[in-house]
Amino acid sequence: MQIHVVKPNESLTTIARTYHSTTQDIVEANDLPNPNNLVIGQSLVIPIIGHFYFVQPGDSLLSISRKVGVSAQELATINRLNVNQHLNVGFRLYIPQGKKRNAEFNAYVEPRGTTVAPVLETSAREAAPYLTYLAPFSFQVRRDGTLKAPLLNNFPAIAKANRNVLMMVINNQENDQFSDELGRILLNNMAIQDKFLNNIVSTANKYGFRDIHFDFEFLRPADREAYNRFLRKAKQRFKSQGWLMSTALAPKTSATQKGKWYEGHDYKAHGEIADFVVIMTYEWGYSGGPAMAVSPIDQVRRVLEYAVTEIPSNKIMMGQNLYGYDWTLPFVQGSVAKAVSPQQAIQLAASHHVPIQYDTKAQAPFFKYSSAGKQHEVWFEDARSIQAKFNLIKELNLRGMSYWKLGLAFPQNWLLIVDNFTVTKHGS
Repeated sequence: MQIHVVKPNESLTTIARTYHSTTQDIVEANDLPNPNNLVIGQSLVIPIIGHFYFVQPGDSLLSISRKVGVSAQELATINRLNVNQHLNVGFRLYIPQGKKRNAEFNAYVEPRGTTVAPVLETSAREAAPYLTYLAPFSFQVRRDGTLKAPLLNNFPAIAKANRNVLMMVINNQENDQFSDELGRILLNNMAIQDKFLNNIVSTANKYGFRDIHFDFEFLRPADREAYNRFLRKAKQRFKSQGWLMSTALAPKTSATQKGKWYEGHDYKAHGEIADFVVIMTYEWGYSGGPAMAVSPIDQVRRVLEYAVTEIPSNKIMMGQNLYGYDWTLPFVQGSVAKAVSPQQAIQLAASHHVPIQYDTKAQAPFFKYSSAGKQHEVWFEDARSIQAKFNLIKELNLRGMSYWKLGLAFPQNWLLIVDNFTVTKHGS
């Protein structure tokens, strides 16, 4: 798979010719919203096996081989060159596809209101072939230990048809807000806790859930050990059923990190108890804050490099957003940015005739535009930003990636999954 960034005066025809592809294949691979109006700086995936490398100043076959992980002799043979041959700047080398490693992928899907929007079911059906787990969000616990189920509709059937493990997500929300008081009750009142666990078992058996996923957030720091004890107890209960147990963790960079989101989560204990964890490495740029990348890779790296010192790397799933935000400038505290999908972001840039820029530190695309007398700034995800995250998964030998959330179109992501990894399937 090739990632190409659109340059001035390029067209789909010239791009397709460069990579021995076709315009139709490129349109279909990217589900292009603007095939006749490409945006400068827009990234495209070119659906070819392997990719091309264009020689840069100072390159040699040996230096290129180190970059791409293919021996100089193999590159020379494939490209019909002498291994010691001088390479002109701009010369196109074919790089064969490397060996793929196994990885797991999860995606949350969050129905809202009284019915499941058709776009959510469609999104789940389209994503499920690329997933190991499908996670309807979420079961909410009441203070008496009973459960309020999300709208499940056809999600269990979609998971079964695609050999996805159906993940039972349980959180400590009340009125759509995480509640430390609800957490306190569930973690410390043994009678309610036992009832809670009994209800999980009966519900999971009813619907076919085979991973129980606790997303307990904003717990009291005093309940950190109580949460660890609860997880140990739950793990033993679920192990007898043959189920997995996983947890969602705040993005910490140290064991002593202060803040209500962080202090109730013990990375080391979760790493020992859970089968795997999802670390929520996103929302640095968030709807209620100033404009910036949602998941800048330098910040993501800081979290994950700490995480692997506390948790086995093969138990860690990197959290990844499937969305960006459109902020109105200047940022005013109390204002709310609008969520946009990668596809919507490209359409915005095209309609306002502005180029897409790329922040190399954050490894994220962005652009600015004006509308109705207001300035806007948009940060989103593209093929380059997601490939940078996949490279980090490989570098740190992580279990895989978990997406928040389905329903926002990002076709390049799914193609790049299969270009980089073999998706593990546990379902029967």
